Amino acid sequence: MASQFSHKHALSASKYISFKNPEKPNLVYAFFYSHGFSESQISKIIRSKPRLLLSNPLKCLLPKLQFFYSKGASKPEVAKIVATCPTIMKKSLENQIIPYFNFLDGFFESEQMAMACVKRFPRALVDYPHCVESNIKALQEFGVPKSNIVTLLSLEPMTLMATQNHFRKVLEEVKEMGFDPSKKAFTTAVQGMRGMSKSTWEGKIDSFKSWGWSEEDIRLLFLKLPWTMMRSKDKIMATMDFFVNKMGMKPSIIAHRPMLVSLSLEKRIIPRYSVVHVLLSKGLIKEDFSLRAVFESREIVFLHKFVNAYKEEAPQLLNLYQEMVNNASARSHIGSIDLDSGR
Repeated sequence: MASQFSHKHALSASKYISFKNPEKPNLVYAFFYSHGFSESQISKIIRSKPRLLLSNPLKCLLPKLQFFYSKGASKPEVAKIVATCPTIMKKSLENQIIPYFNFLDGFFESEQMAMACVKRFPRALVDYPHCVESNIKALQEFGVPKSNIVTLLSLEPMTLMATQNHFRKVLEEVKEMGFDPSKKAFTTAVQGMRGMSKSTWEGKIDSFKSWGWSEEDIRLLFLKLPWTMMRSKDKIMATMDFFVNKMGMKPSIIAHRPMLVSLSLEKRIIPRYSVVHVLLSKGLIKEDFSLRAVFESREIVFLHKFVNAYKEEAPQLLNLYQEMVNNASARSHIGSIDLDSGR
């Protein structure tokens, strides 16, 4: 029977707890199973919190599931919430889960949005709840519009899960860099700085400097496109290497077009340059092509100007481009790509 506590589960749980008979573990296992939890979800929960097997399902577990159901979450959604963050089942419903959910509800002014936040990031109910509340107040003190805080809390709640002193220090550093708290770029920069160690930040700064960028160039890049600094150092170096060593561009040109560094090397830069390379080899476009038109334009615009416009002269372009985009995730590095293959 699927709802029985198996010998395998018993052996695993026995490493952490002991029980005289399997009656209570069977009840807990059957309880989760009856609420739509899969075998793998139940196993994950028990491995994480084996002492749940000693719980009274109806008294300790059911009220928490019913609370989430009452807020509009379906059984599969609640199962995913608990499997993602089993700690929820160990927290007090009255003293933590309900009060913090009510805080989210009050801030969002929408029970549906509060529940969406929990479904997206269940740890929002169990990790640093008081810090989140104080950090939201700090953002408000700095002049961040509520709409931007709502977006941050909805999409990236982990950003707010930091100690008050650390979070306020990040806010001050971001503001000192020149970011306007009333703009969305401010919260994007906070998100990046909050999740980055000082050594990681300095490593990324050094990677740009190694290509001749000045500190002012880097500061302006971060101000204009803060999410660029969230890219790994390896990706930054690979992108710069492609532009400078593969395309022969001067680093100073890239510094004046910082959007180029923010683009995906595998999914955009290489596939689009492959098309341009074919057009250049056939003499269909000039060497001084527009970088903005090639790399920064929308997909439909790029296809119109550089692929569909040359259907007769280079009919293989569309297949070349689509194949490279579709296979981008399988590409391990730049050197594995033969830019001459489209001739």
